Amino acid sequence: MGFAKLSLKGRALKYLAAREHSRPELERKLRPHEEEPGQVEAVLDELEAKGLLSQARFVESVLHRKSARFGTARIRQELQGHGLDAELVADALQRTRESEYERAQAVWQRKFGEAAAEPAERARQMRFLAGRGFSAEVIRRVVRGDDD
Repeated sequence: MGFAKLSLKGRALKYLAAREHSRPELERKLRPHEEEPGQVEAVLDELEAKGLLSQARFVESVLHRKSARFGTARIRQELQGHGLDAELVADALQRTRESEYERAQAVWQRKFGEAAAEPAERARQMRFLAGRGFSAEVIRRVVRGDDD
């Protein structure tokens, strides 16, 4: 059954079955299919009340999907764009900071595998990790090979 004949709730459940969504993201996807004002909010309120739409699960989902490839800054940017509870986001970001060096090391190892011999190559490696959202201190440690 395609999306054409689905109710708003059915459509929302189909989106949530594919992956966790934030409330604003789901609202944006459902809004074009709303037939009466307030319909989308009512559906989202019901899904939240039943525990089918959860900010905490959405945050965990983003961390699970993104933390192996991206640094804390990039994950913060992703989470802040979803209108989530600030305390929930702060807690999640603290957990990513604790493992940032190990995650950056793994990303660097997969991409480059060995320390740069030339300053230009070292700069390229640093730019790559910076683009992935890792902090400057962590990038320096990883590219220089500091394990402290």
